[in-house]
Amino acid sequence: MTYQQTLDFLYAQLPMFQRVGEAGYKPGLQRTEALAAAMSHPERQLRCIHVAGTNGKGSSSHLLAAVLQAAGYKVGLYTSPHLKEFTERIRVNGQELAPAFLVDWVARWRGLFETVQPSFFEMCVALCFDYFAQEQVDVAVVEVGLGGRLDSTNIIRPLVSLITNISFDHQHLLGDTLPLIAAEKAGIIKPGVPAIISQTQPEVAAVFEQKARQEGAPLLFADQHYRAELLREPGPDEAVQHLRIRREGAVELDELELALVGDYQRLNLPGVLATVAELRRQGFVISEAHLREGLREVGRLTGLRGRWTILGRRPLVICDTGHNEAGIRFIVAQLARLPRRRLHLVLGVVNDKDVSKMLALLPRDATYYFCQASIPRALPADELAERAAALGLTGTVYGPVPAAVRAARAAAAPDDVVFIGGSTFVVAEIEEL
Repeated sequence: MTYQQTLDFLYAQLPMFQRVGEAGYKPGLQRTEALAAAMSHPERQLRCIHVAGTNGKGSSSHLLAAVLQAAGYKVGLYTSPHLKEFTERIRVNGQELAPAFLVDWVARWRGLFETVQPSFFEMCVALCFDYFAQEQVDVAVVEVGLGGRLDSTNIIRPLVSLITNISFDHQHLLGDTLPLIAAEKAGIIKPGVPAIISQTQPEVAAVFEQKARQEGAPLLFADQHYRAELLREPGPDEAVQHLRIRREGAVELDELELALVGDYQRLNLPGVLATVAELRRQGFVISEAHLREGLREVGRLTGLRGRWTILGRRPLVICDTGHNEAGIRFIVAQLARLPRRRLHLVLGVVNDKDVSKMLALLPRDATYYFCQASIPRALPADELAERAAALGLTGTVYGPVPAAVRAARAAAAPDDVVFIGGSTFVVAEIEEL
């Protein structure tokens, strides 16, 4: 098969949660274990960092990979979903999976897939472990797909487990309370393996403490030891935030440059820094210079896109993949601080999110451009517009994402702001990203 035929086969034969939602979710580890066993357990050859959480796990994974790359290690990075191309999910030192490897790999294991009947995601996880093992990476940063306890990635025994944030998302699969969701995320905590929690959240802290005790795992709430302070407000089109890092109250790093300017990144950073400290304790050689380079050059080193990414100036055009209540809350607060005449908001969502709670947070003085990504999970743009109108949000239905983006950019004056978001899949269809 050609590369495109290989992708078509994967998308057609295997349920893909990214596209269809719950119908593509197969909880449990037995199928992933079966794939790994047939491949001689490549995951057992890897030193891994496991990253879970509702928000921030992707950014944290990329930041850790960037710091390790800056320190000279050969780093595998597995994240999901992809924005533009399937191969983005699996990288070694920032380089995407080689399409030729994917074609050969699927051809080799196609019979196994027909026997095991894995989900799309289970296949991706087996692929990443096999690729990283063959590439002989020094360390692999592995992002959880959904939840943790029953996620396909959870067959690894990592060096350290990082859990970033707990908020409402995928309640129909993970539970409808924060403690229930936290219990699923806590499922990545392994016997004796250090566990780091980025953010102390009173509603769920006891869940992590209980799981860590049960597993005999050292537990650290990172924000009780590290604090990231903003030294000055970034300019509206500035692509870096300048931070001071305090550890146990004392200044540890000053004028630290973080090339991710979303406010929420300051909540992710304590977990990243605590994980780096744990890796140093385990023998990784990571200097202050390596840390600074990784945080400053994360985009160049890992290819991270879509986190408060500036796409244009005059008008200022920004996109962000935040797609649940907690993510939208941060985005709205940051938009409110931007100097502007008018705000143009290109918005699309998927149908399995709590759309009403998200819409209730959005500003009523913005002009809306309603759209829908070209996946089955997308909420139709006209239905989104109706639900928005009921909450006082007015705008026009455009349907396809590129059409809505073009309309917003055409309508915006030089001193306006255009924001594009509501879903990872909306951001993925921005033509200029």
